Amino acid sequence: MYRLTDRLNARLEPHLPEQRLFLKSEASTRFVRLRPLTQAIAIGGVSAFIGWAILATSILLMDSIGSGNLRDQVQREQANYEQRLNTLAAERDRRSEEAEAAHARFTQAMARVAEMQSTLLATEERRMELETGIETVQRTLRRTVRERDEARQHLAALAREQDENGNGIRSAAETAKDATDTLDFLLTALEQTSIERDASGHMADQFRQQAEHMAMQTRLMTERNNRIFTQLEEAIELAMVPMERAFRNAGVQPQQILSAVRSGAQTETPALRPIAVSTHGTLAPDSIEARANGVLGGLDTLNRYRIGAGRLPLSRPISTGAVRQTSGFGMRRHPLTGRSTMHNGLDWAGPRGTPIHATADGVVKSAGRQGGYGNLVVIQHDFGIETYYAHLNSINVRAGQRVSRGDRIGGMGTTGASTGVHLHYEVRASGRPVNPITYIRAGQNVF
Repeated sequence: MYRLTDRLNARLEPHLPEQRLFLKSEASTRFVRLRPLTQAIAIGGVSAFIGWAILATSILLMDSIGSGNLRDQVQREQANYEQRLNTLAAERDRRSEEAEAAHARFTQAMARVAEMQSTLLATEERRMELETGIETVQRTLRRTVRERDEARQHLAALAREQDENGNGIRSAAETAKDATDTLDFLLTALEQTSIERDASGHMADQFRQQAEHMAMQTRLMTERNNRIFTQLEEAIELAMVPMERAFRNAGVQPQQILSAVRSGAQTETPALRPIAVSTHGTLAPDSIEARANGVLGGLDTLNRYRIGAGRLPLSRPISTGAVRQTSGFGMRRHPLTGRSTMHNGLDWAGPRGTPIHATADGVVKSAGRQGGYGNLVVIQHDFGIETYYAHLNSINVRAGQRVSRGDRIGGMGTTGASTGVHLHYEVRASGRPVNPITYIRAGQNVF
């Protein structure tokens, strides 16, 4: 062993010559020999420590950068979702105004068409009356012409009789004059009737053209309304699909969301109430009113989904600070006992006092010290779901308090059975622990 040490010292001597460290006291002077091997070991230890420190610092910096990027990404996704909701709400209001304006124009056009149809029917009736009058006048005229011919024949007979007898000339002349006056009156009445008939026919043609123009405008308006309603229906469907997928991924059916929201506070807005057109009968499935009510119903459902999303723990309990996830849901080796046990939640490590936020709307069930959980906050949500926030350094809520998603409930700490500053977060459905990451991933489709 000594020979090996001597050989190593001899090889290191040219690079690390032996050093002597003198220690002087009042009584004597001593020195410590630092042989080459001792110096090499000391230099190696210091180098290893420096390398370890650099590596650990790099890992911490990488974790901090990664956590910051994830936090920024979550904030951007939340801002984008809120912007999409605002855009959809503005589009909904604009489309609702357009639908109401289109409905008003359609109602006005239908009233105008009904008025034109009434005028056209009255004109047709007038024309039929005139035609009947013309036929009557024509029959009267034929009868008058016949009577005129008979009067002429009678006049000729009287003339012959005058020639024969020399009497009755004035009586025959008066009869002829009466017949001529009657004929002139009938001809004048027939001419006036023909003029009125032509005027009525011209007016009927004008009304018919106006009715055709109004019908064309009605068709164009109907096509435009169809395009508007189609775009609205597609937009609503695109908005509802990711939310329904998020609910199903979280283990809650969309119908449960709607039922819970309807049974709660009043959520219906005046702008989303169905359009009431008549007090009797039913609307055709393809009518404008029915499609408008369908769009308003879809927007109302989307609004209820938005309210229901706030009642599910779909967001992260930590949104700011240099944090990192240290443990997942499932079997693991317990850091204190060393045994393989079930870990019922997620752990995030970070600086002491890092803000902890409620992941959904709810009521604080308990807030205080509880065994190995340390300072614990339990929030009761809808649909039989509870969330646990353990090992807190501080608690900012009290039992019975109603909180909203994003409200601060405490600060990160290391109380209870804990090996370091971190948050232990659990989600329990009907008292049974479930993997919180399922809800967080489902929330990525919403927030």
